Amino acid sequence: MKAVVITSPGGPEVLQVQEVENPRVGDDEVLIKIGATALNRADTLQRKGSSPPPEGASPYPGLECAGTVESVGKNVTRWTVGDEVCALLSGGGYAEKVTVPAGQVLPVPQGISLIEAASFPEVACTVWSTVFMMSRLSAGETFLIHGGSSGIGTFAIQIAKHQGVRVFVTAGSQEKLTFCK
Repeated sequence: MKAVVITSPGGPEVLQVQEVENPRVGDDEVLIKIGATALNRADTLQRKGSSPPPEGASPYPGLECAGTVESVGKNVTRWTVGDEVCALLSGGGYAEKVTVPAGQVLPVPQGISLIEAASFPEVACTVWSTVFMMSRLSAGETFLIHGGSSGIGTFAIQIAKHQGVRVFVTAGSQEKLTFCK
């Protein structure tokens, strides 16, 4: 398969598409044929050499993806071949295929393309886990979002409003504030 390989720390010019080995599916993993991936700040830090992937993770960048389940490990019951999914990865999204622990895989929301779904896991998991699970933000409460026009910020605005929360934002310009509205 093909993957984007970081040939040495540096700028975008150090990225090269190369032939690499296909990943092997573990007992608790899903093999995803990637249809789309996203670009995260951590990917650029990995490329620069300042944020190596976790031990045991794919050496290729890419922290989220969307695609089609190509195979499942023997302990996986939630997913089947052909399912359209998106996933939060520890790396490997810049490849044709990636193996992912089954618990890090999400269904592609109905009406969302694979391209759109590829940018969903990181922001959704970050906002939901920190704002709603840990902080227990609830309907009727007020929520201040700094940097409201960022990817995390725009998702937080939408989900908070959907949950019945009153939202205030800060942003670096009037144009960004208008975008937040």
